[in-house]
Amino acid sequence: MLLDGKRLLITGVLDPRSIAFSVAKVAQEQGAEVVLTGFGRGMKLTKRSAGRLSPTPDVLELDATKDEDIAAVAADLADRWGAIDGILHAIGFAPASCLGGGFLDAPWEDVGTALHVSTYSYVALGRGFADLLAAADNPAIVGLDFDAQVAWPGYDWMGVAKAGLESANRYLARDLGPRGVRVNLVAAGPLNTMAARSIDGFSGFEGVWDERAPLGWDLSDPTPVAKSVCSLLSDWTPGITGEIIHVDGGVHAIGAGMPAEAPAAD
Repeated sequence: MLLDGKRLLITGVLDPRSIAFSVAKVAQEQGAEVVLTGFGRGMKLTKRSAGRLSPTPDVLELDATKDEDIAAVAADLADRWGAIDGILHAIGFAPASCLGGGFLDAPWEDVGTALHVSTYSYVALGRGFADLLAAADNPAIVGLDFDAQVAWPGYDWMGVAKAGLESANRYLARDLGPRGVRVNLVAAGPLNTMAARSIDGFSGFEGVWDERAPLGWDLSDPTPVAKSVCSLLSDWTPGITGEIIHVDGGVHAIGAGMPAEAPAAD
């Protein structure tokens, strides 16, 4: 199996529609042992979702903005496993003022929160778990992204945070590469997750993907994204780091809407 014997730390599971939940499910099916993280009011949701996985994984308390939480989880996993083969960073948050069209009015305090949670936490996890990752064979960090090359309606400061995440990915790859750690992002197309539904204007993205995705796109199916994440966590993608893999039906490569009917081949 693709991930046989791999030990993975997976953040960001809230409910079964979470991309991270699908990653955990596929990873287990491919032979991995997983541990989930959650915190605060979301911890109950994470534990409930964990119960829908087989075997039911442990859930550890982790607020990725707190170094002490990262250190505590690292200590737990050091005792449990001795090394970590891979980490999924599926963490993002922006206060309401930073989304929905209020880009110019968002106060720095809220913008700072968005950048801390959605961007800096990626580096914090890489730093905090570097020793455990380096102790494994062919370890990897994978983060979830949404294409930040353009401005999206309503995405506002989360788009800026994702642009920062993409840059941080390159620097983290640079600094962890000498220790053998691969660091990559998966830029997913829009999916009907709890996080996405909190973005005013998210429903408008569906039309963009209907018009521009040459492979088509199902907003209710996170499996293509999960499989791509698992491939990056596996031993089958050596030599790839600092990369952004687009799993969006091809929208990132298409500048205008697709024709209603594809032209017939000669």
